[in-house]
Amino acid sequence: MGTTFNTLEHQPDTKPAAEPDPAKLEAFMGKMVGDMGAASGGALVILGERLGLYRALAESGPVTSEELAHRTGMHERYVREWLNAQAASGYVEYDAETRRFFMSPEQIMALADKNSPVYVASAFQLTASVYMDEPKIAEAFRTGEGVGWHEHSTCLFCGVEQFFRTGYRAHLVQEWLPALDGIVERLEAGAKVADIGCGHGASTIIMAQAFPNSQFVGLDYHEASILRAREAAREAGDPPNLRFEVSSAKDSPGADYDLVTVFDALHDMGDPVGAARRVREMLKPDGAFMIVEPMAGDSLTENMNPVGRLYYAASTMICTPGSLAQEVGLGLGAQAGPKRLGEVLCEAGFSRVRVATTTPFNLILEARP
Repeated sequence: MGTTFNTLEHQPDTKPAAEPDPAKLEAFMGKMVGDMGAASGGALVILGERLGLYRALAESGPVTSEELAHRTGMHERYVREWLNAQAASGYVEYDAETRRFFMSPEQIMALADKNSPVYVASAFQLTASVYMDEPKIAEAFRTGEGVGWHEHSTCLFCGVEQFFRTGYRAHLVQEWLPALDGIVERLEAGAKVADIGCGHGASTIIMAQAFPNSQFVGLDYHEASILRAREAAREAGDPPNLRFEVSSAKDSPGADYDLVTVFDALHDMGDPVGAARRVREMLKPDGAFMIVEPMAGDSLTENMNPVGRLYYAASTMICTPGSLAQEVGLGLGAQAGPKRLGEVLCEAGFSRVRVATTTPFNLILEARP
């Protein structure tokens, strides 16, 4: 007869739980309620952007729910509840005396003006994809398998484009490229540039428009993203110095490039060392490799802030599963930091690596052969 065991008898001794501090508990629960409100409110931001409610409110000035519903052709009862939620969230303003809603200049920049350097409304599609794909990630936790970029909900691709494009528009031509030694002068004269992991092509299009004398190719393994990048190029006037091709990073075509860029994608790669080694082979001896990564320090302690919180969440749900789905599966994560990224680039054969510049959201590295 088999022997049965009482598993409770074999558990290690544990100390009794300490009594909670009522004030700390209240503060923590307040944080949790705030986070639940923010998580739920993200869907309302998507609605506001998609239905043109923010834009109409920004253009109209103070309005009642009835007036905004009439202006947008929406049902008043829905608009009223949406406005109430936006006011409670601090995303729009409310005048209790006139019972009218309006947006401050700051709110307009973040939620209504797509050309603003801080526009974020469309990026909430990224947040929506995280919830949609949670069952896949839960299974990956159990099995250790990866979840490829192409296996995510399609709203992820649009959300990522919208989130990062805002920063690219504000900083890429004005700050990041000038931070690389001698690169702007070469781009103005006529350079050859490859943008690896280009996604929907936002970064590639911005560079091609800014430097018409140079030739740009955007590369990505995800065919659907390349199709969207080509469509975006047509919407941007079809710059003649720009093309998009389907290619994995390690199979990137061509040689004698003056500049190769990877925007917010190196940490997603299963074999970032192999990809960087291929970049080195593609470059001219005096060429440059620009790597844009999520802003991070070299330790968890340095990243325990609102930006790190956002990026660690994205890394758990998107970046790390994506890397683990590929060969090697290094799993750098979105918060690798400059030291670890520098190690990857040096292992790939680059002799000089430096932090060229930073923003609160971005870490820009320059690597030379």
